[in-house]
Amino acid sequence: MDVTPARPSATFEGASMHSHRYRIAHVITRLELGGAQQNTLYCTAHHDRTRFEAGLIAGAGGILDDEARRIADARVDLVPWLEHPVSPAADLLAVVRLRRLFRSARVDLVHTHSSKAGILGRLAARLAGVPAIVHTVHGWSFNDTQAAAIRASYVRLERLAARWTRRLVVVAAGDREKGLAHGIGRPELYTLVRSGIDLTEFERPRASRDEVRRRLGLGPDHLVVGTVACLKPQKAPLDFVRAAAAAHARDPRLRFLVAGDGELREAMERLVAERGLSGIMQFLGWRQDVPELLQAMDVFLLTSLFEGLPRSVLQAMAAGVPVVATAVDGTPEVVRDGATGLLVPPGQPERAAERVLEMIASPDLRARCIAGARRVLTSEFDIRHMVRDLDRLYLELLEPARDAVARPQEVVRSA
Repeated sequence: MDVTPARPSATFEGASMHSHRYRIAHVITRLELGGAQQNTLYCTAHHDRTRFEAGLIAGAGGILDDEARRIADARVDLVPWLEHPVSPAADLLAVVRLRRLFRSARVDLVHTHSSKAGILGRLAARLAGVPAIVHTVHGWSFNDTQAAAIRASYVRLERLAARWTRRLVVVAAGDREKGLAHGIGRPELYTLVRSGIDLTEFERPRASRDEVRRRLGLGPDHLVVGTVACLKPQKAPLDFVRAAAAAHARDPRLRFLVAGDGELREAMERLVAERGLSGIMQFLGWRQDVPELLQAMDVFLLTSLFEGLPRSVLQAMAAGVPVVATAVDGTPEVVRDGATGLLVPPGQPERAAERVLEMIASPDLRARCIAGARRVLTSEFDIRHMVRDLDRLYLELLEPARDAVARPQEVVRSA
């Protein structure tokens, strides 16, 4: 997704401000090619400019940095001191520097994303006296794959940060229930805003299925299973390889596409060689032509161990590609087994292979899931709807007096 700004962006330091617009700052750890990052960029570029001056602070070195720099009429700071690894000294310094940025820019609302930026950014905003603090839960910082002590530490941090937060935005209803079950905030603190995509972009791609498959060296008889993911432990990409090996052993027509990159790519490539899938599975790296790649696929497979609401699943559904995915966190809210896709337990690649073969073998099942997916993807999942919802939320938090005046009028009208 390219936000296509028209001219270089400003930075927080030295940015001109207009008193009639609220100053908002998005904060995210790094601009990797992921759903949280892409949606944060889109929001920064598309907030209502008559009401808001938008800004973005992110750790430097992400694949989407250039897109961020091209956003028009936004303050963008790509800083070297906001990093993924946990380091008490470096993290404390990041809090100090974020606080300085918020205060010098006189920010009215800070909206944080991702685990690291979510904790540091909210602490800095509180210390800077920012009037409104919002955090989006793109999946919680704690999960069942962590050691018990580490998981408990993250839960305590999330409880503490929730005390500084005016609103917790969740992309999946399951994240609200999970947060409340762990004592994070109160029910009224939560607001559901779906992670949006450009539905039309995936419904009407620029290249045909035959053209894309030809570019990828795929024949007309090949059955293509693909995934789009950052190749990190959360996405369990080695399970994708194991599922591919099990499925290919039963149906040699199968071919596999992996769009994405990350720390586990080399391990995947080694496992591909060990399982005899060389030439059967293609590693495509980071790609910006996902709508076209999806056209080449017969089934989309996601093997994640935990999620918020996976954007790649929404993209596959919008593109009319039947989905097989692990039943984790927000995924079952859109992938309903047998109706909009097929679900498998996480960490069971053999079962994933069975469900892929089940989908491949049944034209009726594929047609039913594709039709069901289209019914699920209402305007709630449109990226423009997502930005409008956030704009309304910001105004609700920043203009309580206006809401107090409007409320009696609404009561009179309803009466």
